[in-house]
Amino acid sequence: MSESPTHDILFQLPLLPIAVTLAISASNLKKSYGEVQALDGISLSVEQGEFFGLLGPNGAGKTTFINTLVGLVKKSSGDASVFGYDIETEYREARDRIGLAPQEYNVDRFFPIREVLIHKAGYHGITEAEAASRAETALKTVGIYDKRNTRFDWLSGGMKRRFMLARALVTDPELLILDEPTAGVDVELRHDLWEIITELNDSGTTILLTTHYIEEAERLCDRVAIMDQGRKLTVASPESLMERGSDTIRLTLADAPSEPPAIDDDRIESLWIEGAQLVVTARTGGEIAPALIRALDHSGHTVLDMNIERTSLEEVFVSLTNGEEPGRTGASQQEVAQ
Repeated sequence: MSESPTHDILFQLPLLPIAVTLAISASNLKKSYGEVQALDGISLSVEQGEFFGLLGPNGAGKTTFINTLVGLVKKSSGDASVFGYDIETEYREARDRIGLAPQEYNVDRFFPIREVLIHKAGYHGITEAEAASRAETALKTVGIYDKRNTRFDWLSGGMKRRFMLARALVTDPELLILDEPTAGVDVELRHDLWEIITELNDSGTTILLTTHYIEEAERLCDRVAIMDQGRKLTVASPESLMERGSDTIRLTLADAPSEPPAIDDDRIESLWIEGAQLVVTARTGGEIAPALIRALDHSGHTVLDMNIERTSLEEVFVSLTNGEEPGRTGASQQEVAQ
C-alpha cells in the first residue's frame, strides 16, 4: 500500500498573504463650503498601530479631515473608512473605535469630571460599572485622578488639556485622534503629553495627530502627511522628508581662497566662500564630507574645522507649502524663514 501524499502536499501549498485592515482609508475625499474647497481630493491610508501625523498651516484642512472621519462634517464626495467600517453607512461601528481629543473644550461644565467621563462612556454602550472603572483609569493615565470630583471650569489650563485626552481614552479606542493636543501649553506639559501618547502607541493604539509644531511631528510620528489648501502634498517618514532638503557643510580653511576651488562631484548643489569658510550645499552632507576634505587636500587647502548643518523638517515643510522643491535653492534655514 502506497504512502499517502497528503503530508508532502501540505508543504507544497503556497503561503497566502494575510489581509490587514487599515486603521484609516480615505480615497478622493472632498468637502466644500460653497466655493471654498476645504478638502480637495484627499487620499491616504494609516496602518494599524501607526503614529501618523497631519502637518500643515492653519486652514490646510486638517481639522476638516478629522471631523469628517468622526461624523461631525458630512463629506461632499469620496470614500473613507475606519478599521474597514464606512464612516457614513457604518457610522456607529466606525465611531465606536475612535477616541477624539478636539481643539475646543466642548465639555459639560456642570458635573465633576469623573461623571463627565462616565456619561461619555455610556454614550458608547458601556455599562455604568465598567464606565466608572474606565473613568478612573483614564484620569490616572493623564495624571489628574486627584481632581476627579472637580468641575471642568475649575481646572487649570494644563489640566483641561489632560482631561480632553482622558475623555478620548475612556472608551478604550483603537484609533486615538488628537487635534492640536499641545496648542498653547507650556513646555513641561507638552513633554508630559508626548510621553503619555507615545506609551499608548507602544501598547498598540493607532494615533492620528494634527499639529503645526514641526518638532512634534519630527519627534513622534512614523509618517506624516503634509497638507495645504485642502490637498495632500506628500506622505513620508520625517527622516525621508528631511533627506529631500539640502545639508549645509561649512569647512574652515587655513588659507581661504578668494574664489571657491573647483571640486568635481555631482552631489554638490552649490558652493561659495564666506570669510575663511568654504560653504557647500548637498543632499547628503555626511556622505559627501570625506570627499570634500580629500579634494581640498589635493588642491593644497588645509581644513581646520568642519560643521554639517542638517536640513530640518521645517525647511522641507516651508518649501512644500510655498510650492517649491526642497533643496533646489540651497538656501539656509535663516534665509527660508525670512
